[in-house]
Amino acid sequence: MNSGSWGFCIVWLKPSVARHSVAYNTRNTLKPSSQPLYICGPTASGKSSHALTLARELDGEIVNGDALQLYRGIETITASPSEEDRLLAAHHLYGIADPSEILNAGQYRTMALPVIESIRARGKLPIIVGGSGLYLKFLTHGPGNIPPTAPELRAQLETLSLDELNARLLEIDPVTAANIDHKNPRYVQRALEISLSGGHPASARRSSFQAPQDTLRGLLLTWDPSDLDQRIRRRTSEILRQNAAEELAALTSPGPAVSRAIGVPQIQRLLDGAIDRSTCEEEIVIATRQYAKRQRTWFRREGWLTSIPGGCSSREIITAAHKLLTN
Repeated sequence: MNSGSWGFCIVWLKPSVARHSVAYNTRNTLKPSSQPLYICGPTASGKSSHALTLARELDGEIVNGDALQLYRGIETITASPSEEDRLLAAHHLYGIADPSEILNAGQYRTMALPVIESIRARGKLPIIVGGSGLYLKFLTHGPGNIPPTAPELRAQLETLSLDELNARLLEIDPVTAANIDHKNPRYVQRALEISLSGGHPASARRSSFQAPQDTLRGLLLTWDPSDLDQRIRRRTSEILRQNAAEELAALTSPGPAVSRAIGVPQIQRLLDGAIDRSTCEEEIVIATRQYAKRQRTWFRREGWLTSIPGGCSSREIITAAHKLLTN
C-alpha cells in the first residue's frame, strides 16, 4: 500500500492505517502558495506513496497525472492508489474514463485545470502526481502549436502497419523516431499526424511549448536503475498476485489505449493460455523497465524539477517540498 503522514495525535488505529502515522507537522508553518506541487518520476518510483505523505502533511489534495490511471476497471494493473489510501486524502481524476475511450494530453489538460483551480479555491494545495511526461507537459506549459487530430489523415495512417509507420516517422522526423516507443502504434501514429498536419516535425513543434507563466514547483524521484528494476519486479509480482487477471477478464470492450497498456497484452496472453505466469511476469517486467528508461530520459529534460532520491524518508520529502513551497 501507499503511505502518508499524520499530524501528532494519540488515537487507536487498526494496523493497516497506523503505519501511515508520522509525527512531523509543518502545515501550519507553510506560507500560502498559489501554485501546485508536482511529484514526478518513472513508474514504480514511489510517487503515490510520497504524494500521500505530502497531502496529509501539507493539507493537499492529489490530482492524477498518469495517462492510464484515468481509466476505470484497470486499477490493479495500473497500480492506482488503493481505496484505503483514497480515504486518507482526496484523490481526483482516477478511474474517470470508460476503458473503451481514447483520451489524449489535450483532453487531460482540459479536465485537470478546473480541478486544480477548485482545490486552490478551497485553500488546499494541489499535488499533481504522475509519470506521463507529455500529459504533464501539456498541463504545465500548455499545448504549444500542436495541431488537432485530422480525421482523414488518421484514417490513412491507420491502414499502415506498425513497421510502415515507424519507417515513415524515421524519414520525416528522425529526432522523434529516436525517442519514441516504437512498439506503440498509437504513439507513432500521433507523431506522424503532428508532423504531417502542418509540415513541421513533431520534435520541432513540441520544442515550442510556451514557457509557464509562473514558477513551477516539482520534485523528481530518482533511483539507481538496478534498484528501480527490483521495485518493478516486486510490484509486477504483487499485481499478478492480486486480481489483475480477473480485472482484465471483466473488461468487455477495452479501447486501444487500455488494450496497449503495459500488462494488458501480457495478461491477455496468460488468460488465453499462450504463456504461463512466469513468462507473463517477465514480459511485464521487461516492458515496464523499458518504459521507465524512456520516462527518465523525458524528465531529465525538465530543468524545473528538483531531484530527490526516491527512497527518501517522510521527513526528507516533507522538508524538500516545504523548501520549494516557501521559496
